[in-house]
Amino acid sequence: MEVLLARPRGFCAGVDRAIEIVERALARYGPPVYVRHEVVHNRHVVEDLRRRGAVFVEELDEVPEEAVVVFSAHGVPRRVQDEAAARGLTVLDATCPLVTKVHGEVRRHAREGREVVLIGHAGHPEVEGTIGQYEAEAAPGGAIHLVEDEEDAERLAPRDPQRLAYVTQTTLSVDDTRRIVAVLRRRFPAIQGPRRDDICYATQNRQDAVKRLAAACGLVLVVGSPNSSNSNRLREIAAAHGARAHLVDDASQIDPAWLEGVARVGVTAGASAPEHLVEEVVTWLRARGATRVAELEGPAESVRFSLPPALRA
Repeated sequence: MEVLLARPRGFCAGVDRAIEIVERALARYGPPVYVRHEVVHNRHVVEDLRRRGAVFVEELDEVPEEAVVVFSAHGVPRRVQDEAAARGLTVLDATCPLVTKVHGEVRRHAREGREVVLIGHAGHPEVEGTIGQYEAEAAPGGAIHLVEDEEDAERLAPRDPQRLAYVTQTTLSVDDTRRIVAVLRRRFPAIQGPRRDDICYATQNRQDAVKRLAAACGLVLVVGSPNSSNSNRLREIAAAHGARAHLVDDASQIDPAWLEGVARVGVTAGASAPEHLVEEVVTWLRARGATRVAELEGPAESVRFSLPPALRA
């Protein structure tokens, strides 16, 4: 049995930055450091930070006065930012800069009087944070509409089709998003899109890599947690391209029966999954007969995002 590793895989620059912000906050201010929502969607990362003194909460009313609070990589609504400022909390914003870019687009469209279509998944923290950036008072009568699929796009009924724009969640399937955008452009020719694609570079790179992996392997294992949007998309894409695909949090979740009759296993990881989990999967596969491990060719990623000023020293 042969193992092929996708490249790139695992942590992206936004996840690296978010985790480093929590780690540096713990070192500088000491525990507890409060984190609104899971800083990234990976069970192992969250449990490690919790052991080191991070306290994960869903809303700011769980954060005591004069505490340090970190906003997760997924971003937060404006109301949360305003509440933190009103309470005088020490805020460290770990929102991925690519999500921040989408937030800026939403606010700009509202100021210029447009309704906004957000392509994304209901209930995801990034979607909730982006919806919470639309300032209805800046665009009287305007609104932000969530569209999850092509059927939603067909049913959309904006107030003024001539004053319409769209943005997207950054961790979607590139192919699915393209189809939804095509429906919107057919129905609303005047709709404005982002100057650059909102799907993040790391999401797109990992999706391209898993397509190459699925073409070469009968089985693809995606390392990532069930609540990770980008990890779920990787599993779906691998399955859509002909491989049997499974999402696993770690090696303990692999079913040996999946390996029956498989000559080549592909392994990749979502953008919030640490590399040591991939290494543990490879070790598990070696113990069950894998004799060769190779890495597919793919683009190297050199992007790095700066830390908040308070943590740079």
